[in-house]
Amino acid sequence: MRIATWNVNSLKARIAWVEEWIGYASPDVLCLQETKLSDAAFPAFAFSSLGYESAHHGDGRWNGVAVLSRVGLADVERGLGSKSDSLGCRLVAATCGGVRVISAYAPNGREVGSEHYHAKLEWFAELRDHLASRYDPGGMVALCGDLNVAPADIDVWDPGALSGSTHVSDAERLALAELEAWGLEDVFRQQHPEPGLYSWWDYRDGAFHRHRGMRIDLVLMSRALAGRARFSLVDRNARKALGEAKPSDHAPVFVDVDV
Repeated sequence: MRIATWNVNSLKARIAWVEEWIGYASPDVLCLQETKLSDAAFPAFAFSSLGYESAHHGDGRWNGVAVLSRVGLADVERGLGSKSDSLGCRLVAATCGGVRVISAYAPNGREVGSEHYHAKLEWFAELRDHLASRYDPGGMVALCGDLNVAPADIDVWDPGALSGSTHVSDAERLALAELEAWGLEDVFRQQHPEPGLYSWWDYRDGAFHRHRGMRIDLVLMSRALAGRARFSLVDRNARKALGEAKPSDHAPVFVDVDV
């Protein structure tokens, strides 16, 4: 089973990329973030014509998350069921081919020490509580998405240049580590210990072409599922432009597992 995640930074603007990528990457499950669509506007029929059932959680402004599956989709849950849901539509979960798949979009945090930063840390704490209250770490669970945290210095192009910024602060990394401590493993990093592998590049200053990025899009799997992982990839080619059109600033990440 190929499980993928991609922050598309507006599905309406990037639908051509998603359809093309589905055509050649052939994911069994695809988690999307930043769809920026309402549930009513989500193109479920377009994905159905490609063989995918879908579950979406969005209000048509910012955020918005989805799970697409061609291996079944059941028991859909939307949101954390906590006060952090006031931060927008950031989580949707479904059971796909026997795996509980969660598509998540963490808050950005904006600036270290700001109210948005503290709300981000609280969101992570409530996500961990959500996992602990609903799931078994010994089961088949995949938490996928733009978690807006680079787990370690190896996951950014220049730790010194980013010092003091969000995404790399000690508190954010600790919040992510505590989430993983519940029973999740960063499968991509296990398979790829080398530096220079990123999933997001700023639109400004030619960051993509200068390879100044961060790895903030993660596929975290329970140990039972991570032990079945066989291959993983950040598809950097999907970050490239199609003609004159602008791509998402994120690239898709996928993991292949035997289930």
